[in-house]
Amino acid sequence: MRLLDAVELMAARLAAILLVATGVMLTYEVVARYFFVKPTIWAAELSQLCLIWACPLAAPWVLSARRHIRVTAVTQLLPMGLRRGLEIAAMLVVAGFSLIVLWFGFGIFHDSWARGRTTGTMLDLPAWLPEAAIPAGFALLTVSALGNAWRAAAGPLPEEGEIAE
Repeated sequence: MRLLDAVELMAARLAAILLVATGVMLTYEVVARYFFVKPTIWAAELSQLCLIWACPLAAPWVLSARRHIRVTAVTQLLPMGLRRGLEIAAMLVVAGFSLIVLWFGFGIFHDSWARGRTTGTMLDLPAWLPEAAIPAGFALLTVSALGNAWRAAAGPLPEEGEIAE
């Protein structure tokens, strides 16, 4: 579980760096466009690429740290054994959903890779660059959800923020 926690934390930190890079690029674009009338051809597309990668990379850490939106008004009233069972079931549903997204996302990524598709923008980046974020992120999310199901089965349920900080 420590390896999983370390991978999740590393992916979350990379996502944070990508979000900061997005802010820097967009700020640069605004300054270049409105103050110097010299818009870039790269800032918008690269910032979108950073955002596309940041969200799936951060999702496993958010899941393990229990910071996704949860409605606990009813579940907090249940006995611990039932809460644990519901947590395991929820994590297995997340893992199943993630596997489905991984499967179809990989197909889209692979098709773009094999055909050599590009984004069709001024940078004309390979289309697989943003598309790879989905199978990569959901592969991590699948492993994270299974790890969290195991964690719930093995011991007491952690509170929000107790894991992966």
